[in-house]
Amino acid sequence: MKHSVLIIDDEKTIRDALFFALEDRYNVFSAGTPDEAELVLSENTVDVILLDMKLGLHDGLSVLRHLKTVHTEIEVIVITAYGSIKSSVQAIREGALNYLTKPVDIEELVVFIEKAIQHKTMSGSLLHLQKILDETYSISGIVGHSEIMAATMNKVRKIKDIDSTVLITGESGTGKDLIAKAIHFDGHRKNGKLVIVNCAAIPANLIESELFGYEKGAFTGAEKKHIGKIQLADGGTLFLDEIGELELSLQSKLLRVVEEMKVTPLGGNNCIDVNFRLIAATNKDLEEEVKAGRFREDLFYRLNVITLSLPPLRARKGDVPLLIKYFADKYNQKLGKSVDRIDRKVINALEKYPFPGNIRELENLLERLVALSEDGKIQIEDLPEKYLISPPVVDASECIVFPIGAKMRDIERAAIQKTLEYFNGNRKKTADCLGISERNLHYKLRAYENDIER
Repeated sequence: MKHSVLIIDDEKTIRDALFFALEDRYNVFSAGTPDEAELVLSENTVDVILLDMKLGLHDGLSVLRHLKTVHTEIEVIVITAYGSIKSSVQAIREGALNYLTKPVDIEELVVFIEKAIQHKTMSGSLLHLQKILDETYSISGIVGHSEIMAATMNKVRKIKDIDSTVLITGESGTGKDLIAKAIHFDGHRKNGKLVIVNCAAIPANLIESELFGYEKGAFTGAEKKHIGKIQLADGGTLFLDEIGELELSLQSKLLRVVEEMKVTPLGGNNCIDVNFRLIAATNKDLEEEVKAGRFREDLFYRLNVITLSLPPLRARKGDVPLLIKYFADKYNQKLGKSVDRIDRKVINALEKYPFPGNIRELENLLERLVALSEDGKIQIEDLPEKYLISPPVVDASECIVFPIGAKMRDIERAAIQKTLEYFNGNRKKTADCLGISERNLHYKLRAYENDIER
């Protein structure tokens, strides 16, 4: 299939000469005025425009500006007898891809046209990738219509275009990273980088050099300069996931960077100016961490400007059917499957399950179910046994009564202790019943170790 070229020139002899020179290679259209050009563009698909800078009474730069505003996907090559460095620079600034002077060398023109077509194709691919990115990580891509999620996303919309620090809290697997990505990719810094650092995944002895970077020779093994994540985030967003895992000494250095917007690489003497938006996330209660001396109070207040508390999946049961369909469709496409029927009993069972692993656990389950499906259906028999067991029903004697105004810490501590007693100290059953992970239960038991009998 031939690509299409539109010649816009007020001299008919030039139009005809270019037409005959190019017609074997391309579908060629011609126009003597901007109005004629618009008519051609309204009726045909054009890849490249060859634009004369002098069109009678029309200014070529004005026409170029209009074309790049209205027909952004079309590449423009400017051709004129009035070539000058100044006018060529101005044409490039206004969006022209290249610039030629008359008389035109046809071989050179063909090379320019081919490069323009390649550029247009590449730009189209990038736009397609950007569309996928936007759909995946935009606010509209967050699945959920429950009241609690609607309120959360409404708050996200309010803060996405401001630079205030955001602290996202919630249990593991609730989608804190997706919210951070939505804020970035829907916000005014979306053209900058989103730099993600998982503070829990990087060894303590490496995270400082990873964040701040280092100069050559800063320490044994530093054979060349390394740009840190903080500097890489300049102009964009720095997302520190699991920030509660940072050691106190590093928290102090991070606070200084956030307050001054300057970073000094390890082994360096000069401060480097940076400009980024900070988003942090944690599954810990940072206020309790501050009280326990494990998190700096000043850093906590610096982070806690805007807080987004993500609900666990068990608190948004109405979203479970939507998420099931979303993940089934996702893995149908990814795995080349065609699961189109999910037994209502499956949905009912999953709505009752507490999902201690939250959305991440549900996604992993759906990937497994889709991958193993052979007949395009997911039935109740396909569910692992643990998803078929409802939390135990306790009688009134096992209930705990709290007065109005009781502290959440006291309520949580008592709930954990009573449930542990009910299951005779079995942590797995206790965690499943409470709808939290065993790891989270272990962390809470450590926090309450002086108050809970085990």
